Amino acid sequence: MKHTLRYILPLLLLPAIVGCKKYVDVPPPQDQLPAEAAFTTDKTATATMVGLYSDMNGYNYSFGNVLASFMPAMSADEFYSAFTSFDAFKLNSLTPDNSYVNTLWQQPYSYIYHVNAIYEGVAASNSLSPAVKSQLLGEARFMRAFFYFYLVNYFGDVPLVLDTDARKNSNLPRTSAAQVYESIINDLKEAVDKLQDDYQNSERIRPNKAAAKTLLARAYLYTGKWSDAETMAGEVIGDNRYQLLTNLNSVFLKTSQEAIFQIAAVNTVTGAGGMNTWEGFNIVPATPTGRSYYVIFPELMNAFEPGDLRKANWTKSYVVGANTLYCPFKYQNRLISPVVEYTTVLRLAELYLIRAEARAKQNKLDIAIDDLDEIRHRAGLDPLDDNLTQDQVLLAVEQERRVELFSEWGHRWFDLKRTNRADAVLAPMKAALQPSAWQSTDTLYPIPAPARRTNINLSQNNGYN
Repeated sequence: MKHTLRYILPLLLLPAIVGCKKYVDVPPPQDQLPAEAAFTTDKTATATMVGLYSDMNGYNYSFGNVLASFMPAMSADEFYSAFTSFDAFKLNSLTPDNSYVNTLWQQPYSYIYHVNAIYEGVAASNSLSPAVKSQLLGEARFMRAFFYFYLVNYFGDVPLVLDTDARKNSNLPRTSAAQVYESIINDLKEAVDKLQDDYQNSERIRPNKAAAKTLLARAYLYTGKWSDAETMAGEVIGDNRYQLLTNLNSVFLKTSQEAIFQIAAVNTVTGAGGMNTWEGFNIVPATPTGRSYYVIFPELMNAFEPGDLRKANWTKSYVVGANTLYCPFKYQNRLISPVVEYTTVLRLAELYLIRAEARAKQNKLDIAIDDLDEIRHRAGLDPLDDNLTQDQVLLAVEQERRVELFSEWGHRWFDLKRTNRADAVLAPMKAALQPSAWQSTDTLYPIPAPARRTNINLSQNNGYN
């Protein structure tokens, strides 16, 4: 993907939110357009949006790739790193000065400024075609909801920045998580209304209406709107463009018919030619007999039922000394050209699990089990007992989400927190790693110290003062 016209304005214009000391007014680089010219044509306006996706995946250990999946996985019970620099996540001993926590805060906020500027510029433009204008407004709202979904799940209450007024926004206090979710849902409703059904090209690397419906179904689930979650998930499940793939090794390919939204490979770093995904680049051993530097917790390996094809296809064994260890293997290529895998952000399997949980919460147990059996059948497992109680069905949902969505975008971490299961599951498991490693307040990450130094109105989460 060519890096042209990537930004409307410098992304770090929000000093108090992103931690910069001050904004320095410099001319835009040669591959950037000034704001007044960015929204005059369909081509340049579209480039401001496409540049966001490129930037999200341009560099290793960014929010848009590794950090959003790896750090919550370590905070939960999925996998950990052999590098001690990540032990604070594994042992739930984070501090406000942790640089990775700061990135998980700073980058989403810089992108929120970006999409707010796009929305304002596109809305004010009188020269864009109606179709492009609607699509870009929808994409901006979708991506703002996307970034806030992760911020609220990492940090709880967070400042709600809805425009580009830097003077006003620089000292905003934290907004309640409930209000943030309300904004997320409102943004996604607008995105559903404005986005096109079709993708913008042959790949699924820009969100369409189905992507907005998918994230909206998730937001409804997280806020207890069971009927709405069931309905919205069902709309995407019923779209024949998407299907559960019988070959598990095809699910994360760039051509996957299960994918709803992906982030394309961007080879911007010297020596990274043939890099497909940063997840695969970091996890997959460099040689067929080499080691990975990421290790699946035994608790996750033991969670797979006998014969589960996900264990056989989505985990990989390697040997270190006398020990056989396992790493995630959903992305199976470290370096390969031409590119065959893209980072998958949203996929169809999650919607079956969303609908199953929403149906179970409404005591529609038979059809909830039917949804779970779709996922289990694909994994080579027998169907569930038809006579499960509601509590048993909900535990079956938790189990299937655990073994289906592991290592993807923090699902397990968020699930344990939102269902109030974190203490019961993680306290004994983390205590075995280090006594007193788990405290109930660990379910939220600390508000980063750089953000609090530049915004005196940001309070700290409990457990980090």
